Amino acid sequence: MRLLLDIVIALVLAIVIGVSTAWYAIEHGFIFGAVTAGAWTAWPTAGSADADPYSLATLARTGEVPLGAGEGIAFTAEDDSAGESLSGTCTYEVVGQTPPARLWTLTAYDSAGRLMVNAARRSGFHSREIVRRTDGSFVITVSPEVAPGNWLPVSQADHFRLVLRLYDTPLTTGSRIADLTMPDIRKVRCR
Repeated sequence: MRLLLDIVIALVLAIVIGVSTAWYAIEHGFIFGAVTAGAWTAWPTAGSADADPYSLATLARTGEVPLGAGEGIAFTAEDDSAGESLSGTCTYEVVGQTPPARLWTLTAYDSAGRLMVNAARRSGFHSREIVRRTDGSFVITVSPEVAPGNWLPVSQADHFRLVLRLYDTPLTTGSRIADLTMPDIRKVRCR
């Protein structure tokens, strides 16, 4: 009888631990295969045949369609370069250059993963419309307040994230992602 009770307890414990860790992995997004460059994080295998089962389950739950390995790669930033969460009550500057790509986009999303709603009805920039410095670098102001130049408006949410997508880039053909120099995200001021 004692052996049967031990088996039942072990089975219940295994089921509880297995279900809770699977729920955590799916609920908290991609947790395996992350590559970080500054404030930016990418999951290069999320859109490939080599994606781990948890990434596939997360994609099925959210309905997100990641870029395929031959299309490009997406980098996400939820924190600034100092490690503080991005807040819609602050103004930031995205400064620098992107890795080589035929086209790139920078888009703002709210904490639920939806495009950022704002009065200007603009949720992103692409590389062909941006004003650059003479050295090829750029400054994009991300702020709830109107700003001159490259302005990406955000709503005054508690938290948001930026997604930088690089299309037709050598990074998808085996270049070293970890050694990248990505644009800095600098906090300018907060309300």
